[in-house]
Amino acid sequence: MSTASVSLRPGAVLADLLPASRVRDIALVVGGAALTGLAAQVAVPVPGSPVPVTGQTFAALLVGTAFGARRGFLSLALYALVGMAGVPWFAGGTSGAGGASFGYVLGMLLAATVVGALARRGGDRSVLRTAGSMAVGSAVIYAVGVPYLMAVTGMSLGAAVAAGLVPFLIGDAVKAALAMGALPAAWKLVGRRG
Repeated sequence: MSTASVSLRPGAVLADLLPASRVRDIALVVGGAALTGLAAQVAVPVPGSPVPVTGQTFAALLVGTAFGARRGFLSLALYALVGMAGVPWFAGGTSGAGGASFGYVLGMLLAATVVGALARRGGDRSVLRTAGSMAVGSAVIYAVGVPYLMAVTGMSLGAAVAAGLVPFLIGDAVKAALAMGALPAAWKLVGRRG
């Protein structure tokens, strides 16, 4: 596809560059769930925390941004449902609901939707906009994940923030930097900047 032939309606996301069809949408949803499941296998334990550092948050935000709110939500919903049904593709090869980190999975579902909506408004077209979208998406993940961690473990708010948020901020900054380079560059490559 040449960049000259790309004509998208306002509010398009990267996935809209592919020819529209139900098959495309199904493939994207399944592929987004699989990417998130694969990225979750990159898991590094964090001393003092029941929540590991994983690649799944980056995958979830990337899927939401590239696919848009609807397909991002469906991808992460499929990821969550299949993992709850027993497929071991949550962080570190776990499955099921109720673990200390399951709240982050639910937060990723919501975050993929939010960043997808932001991407439809140009939230992935420049470095600064992408940084803002990733920050909002990460905040949504923590807004669900930290209270869930508190509820499941009985931690106080301070302990849950210390174990379930603070150790992950540097990694989130690195993930945001990767997205800040990749997403605007992809738009530039196709000749479509917002």
